[in-house]
Formats: sequence, C-alpha cells, structure tokens
Amino acid sequence: MKNILVLCTGNSCRSQMAHGYLNAMQNGKAKIYSAGIETHGLNPGAVSIMKEEGIDISKHTSNNVDEYDGIPWDYIITVCDHARENCPYIPSKMAKRIHHNFFDPSKVQGTEEEKHAAFLKARNEIRDFCKGFIEKEFN
Repeated sequence: MKNILVLCTGNSCRSQMAHGYLNAMQNGKAKIYSAGIETHGLNPGAVSIMKEEGIDISKHTSNNVDEYDGIPWDYIITVCDHARENCPYIPSKMAKRIHHNFFDPSKVQGTEEEKHAAFLKARNEIRDFCKGFIEKEFN
C-alpha cells in the first residue's frame, strides 16, 4: 500500500479537499494523509462543498507535517505555492514530489453566493487533479 501526503499551508481547505477525493478514489491502494506547515483547523466551507459531492471530511483533523515524521512517503503532493516554498525538509528517498498550486477559496470576500462559487471552483479543480493523479499513478 502506498503512502500519500497532501501538503498545504494550514491543512484546512485545499489539502483537506484533496485528501477527501484521493481517499474516495484510491480503491484500497493507498493510505492518504494531509498536513500543513501550520494548522488552521478545518474550514467549514471546504466541509460544506465536499458534502455536496457526497464526501464527508467533517471528521478530518488539521495536522502539522511534523506529526507524520518517519512515514515512508511514496508521493508528496503540495497544493499551494506557499507550502512548496516553505515546507520543512521531508526526508524520503522514494517519494515522488508533485506540485499543483490551487486557487484558495478561503481568501474570497463577498456574498455567500460568491464564496460558494469560489469553493465550487476550487473543489472541481482539485477533483479533476485527483482523478488524473489516480488514473496516471494507479492504473
């Protein structure tokens, strides 16, 4: 079984959505973890938008990358430029490192409809990325 780490700045939104999708799509072939270089708690907008897709991430926790020291990673996926640039060194001889900077919906100000549209946009981009990743790496 492969170990996959999804890394973001605060492990509250984008990495949590990717964690949810990868977990739903991996068909028992991988153990999915998500973490941040900081912890900001679970973003309610991320929980809500994933629930619309039928994926429950409400029980996820916001974890610091240091909590997973010693896990032999097969993949480390960074989902924002800030995490990629500021991540502490993660020793892993085997890990394939993948980066995709996703739009941060938590930064959007505006009406509830505008915020929802932002989370929907980010969720759909993350879903498509995760689907492509699983198809490429596990099929």
